[in-house]
Amino acid sequence: MSRINTLPDSGPALSLRHALYRAGREYKGGITRLAFEMGMDLDALQKKLKHDEERRWLTPDELEEVLQWTSDKRVLDALGRAAGVVWYRPQPVPATNEQLKAVALLLEEAAQFVSSMHEGAADNVWELHEVQNLEACGIDVIRQVLAITAGARQAMEDAAHG
Repeated sequence: MSRINTLPDSGPALSLRHALYRAGREYKGGITRLAFEMGMDLDALQKKLKHDEERRWLTPDELEEVLQWTSDKRVLDALGRAAGVVWYRPQPVPATNEQLKAVALLLEEAAQFVSSMHEGAADNVWELHEVQNLEACGIDVIRQVLAITAGARQAMEDAAHG
């Protein structure tokens, strides 16, 4: 694993095991605090989160609890990639003129990025890093659009109730 894949915003390149390992290590208060929050023995949790440990693995309930406590984007990305889905955390963004312009700018940047990928499309030979960059760009656009949509819905509901 390269050093860049260990950075928090390095894109959807981590496996689930590596994402869980990083989530545990980088949890606020550290893995000791995470073990305490989960009510689990520190040594047992460390062994279950160690990415190269083959004998122990988190149970589904423990995986769910790690995800609840850490809310780590990399774990969500790894799970979503395995299932072929895009996750979205509802965080409404006000549907103001400025926000809509920001989404338009994001879409313009995404279009320019996709256009720059013409080398992969030209010879129909896509490399892993090209596909990962394309996926990350598409997911960012989807999340931004959903945030604006959620903001518009929230503003409409607030106006109807108040």
